[in-house]
Amino acid sequence: MASMEHLMPHEGINVEERAQQGRDHFLSGLNCAQSVVAAFSDLFPDADIDTALRMAASFGGGMGRMRMTCGAVSGLAMLAGLECGNADGDQQARAQNYALVQQLAAAFKEENDSLICAELLGLRSGQIDPPRPSERTAEYYRARPCPVLVASACRIYAQHLSKREEVE
Repeated sequence: MASMEHLMPHEGINVEERAQQGRDHFLSGLNCAQSVVAAFSDLFPDADIDTALRMAASFGGGMGRMRMTCGAVSGLAMLAGLECGNADGDQQARAQNYALVQQLAAAFKEENDSLICAELLGLRSGQIDPPRPSERTAEYYRARPCPVLVASACRIYAQHLSKREEVE
């Protein structure tokens, strides 16, 4: 599997703590992709987290509220890129990164039955929402499974890190 050279050494990831951090980031106003990335930002000392969060901003609402791939899944893919992505075109490294993305996405789909934002929200597929984000009200949070989905993605990534730690 891919090298973890960009990942700060850590001891004992607390899976539920990371899930709660992701959920809290979402409840504080970050979108789903940003919340997943933010929950692990401390583990990537070489990453410019402000830039990572700005990049993740476009993936909320299933990529710009188009309700495609769930933003929490996109956040998982971004973490995989921070962990083992490469910037030099190395085909073997790219394959290892893709394998990790597929592994994380499969775990999310297994747990949540879909990777598609519209399906997870119970919306009609193909319907594109206006680009205006939903107002974050108490009703919004009651009606949306997003905090649970973000926590799920964070739990999956934390479990991945815990398993990696056991192997090393």
